Amino acid sequence: MSDSNTEEAAEFNQPLGGNDMPRFAGPATMMRLPTAATAEGLDACFVGIPMDIGASHRAGTRFGPRQIRAESAMIRPYNMWSRISPFDHMQVADIGDIATNTFDLKQSVQLIERAYDEILQHDAVPLGLGGDHTLALPVLRSIAKKHGPVGLVHVDAHADINDEMFGEKIAHGTPFRRAVEEGLLDCSRVIQIGLRATGYSDDDFDWPRRQGFRVVQAEECWHKSLTPLMQEVRQQMGDKPVYLTFDIDSLDPAYAPGTGTVEIGGLTTIQALEIIRGLAGVNLVGCDLVEVSPPYDQSGATAVIAANLLYEMLCVLPKVQAAVKRK
Repeated sequence: MSDSNTEEAAEFNQPLGGNDMPRFAGPATMMRLPTAATAEGLDACFVGIPMDIGASHRAGTRFGPRQIRAESAMIRPYNMWSRISPFDHMQVADIGDIATNTFDLKQSVQLIERAYDEILQHDAVPLGLGGDHTLALPVLRSIAKKHGPVGLVHVDAHADINDEMFGEKIAHGTPFRRAVEEGLLDCSRVIQIGLRATGYSDDDFDWPRRQGFRVVQAEECWHKSLTPLMQEVRQQMGDKPVYLTFDIDSLDPAYAPGTGTVEIGGLTTIQALEIIRGLAGVNLVGCDLVEVSPPYDQSGATAVIAANLLYEMLCVLPKVQAAVKRK
């Protein structure tokens, strides 16, 4: 690193290093970064969204943000593949958790939207730690206020386009139908990757296709690299704003058992890295990682994967990629 780059990096927050404080100690923040009360002055921020009252099967994702942070302690700042540290080029902090209402899903949705409105007024790119996938709806509502209808890269075992669940229009299986109905998405720039398993009818995956979504079922991904797919995704997304939402149950339960709705035959961790790294150059305006349920994650492996994928998302944000081009 040149002297000028060193001086530039010194202006930004850095994760607490393992030689300064043992990794089993120190602050319980994402990557042991400094905390911030708001997103003011930040280029990107980690924000926890602890909730599971939108989940239909196994609970526990309310503990997801805390466990992801705990397992992020081993992540070092420098990405050995891309040869860059995002913390040398952006001001990043952990702004804590959104105070959702434990007993009221609809109010929680309002609280999340309001919190994201505040984050986005500072022009910070939010990286959300979930929390069940219901949170995608209020996040997209807020994102669309700032950027208009956005492209969406949705990595998941499930399409989450149910019209209702148990008579409710808002739950973790409905956010993307609501997003279409509310005009939050540019449907020509939506791709769903990893969908699989059983359903109720063809419509479970064909409804999004009729809206203009590209649906890539998990079987299309078996035994192959997803790098060629991501080349096509970059072309599909163009230079307009894109949101990335990554459900950990997109991964096979051999890798990520700690989630509420596991499905066999899923993606590998290598393919997850290919998807996220393949978004380098895309105009990402926000990201999330959802559905980590620590009570079903006995080894902590699911949260370890989630923490690393969030770090990889940070590495492909536009400000970091602009720095890569300058190197």
